[in-house]
Amino acid sequence: MISMRLMRFGAKSKPSYRIVVIDSNRPRESKAKEFIGFYNPLKDPAEVKIDLAKANAWLKKGAQPSRTVHSLLQKVSKPEKLSP
Repeated sequence: MISMRLMRFGAKSKPSYRIVVIDSNRPRESKAKEFIGFYNPLKDPAEVKIDLAKANAWLKKGAQPSRTVHSLLQKVSKPEKLSP
């Protein structure tokens, strides 16, 4: 199964995350199929950038977002509707 989840990077105690599409049985830091966004929780307010066209394309293909990625997608796409 394909999932959309966060991949951690950044310095120690200063995490940043890439939002990636990856096989769900792969480790967190393994090679991703595609990078679709960025999330920095340390900024105030948190910085979130997501390519909604890529996200919708992967959702239509059956990718399952993690809880965190799902909530980030909802925050970013308030005026737009996401695919199921």
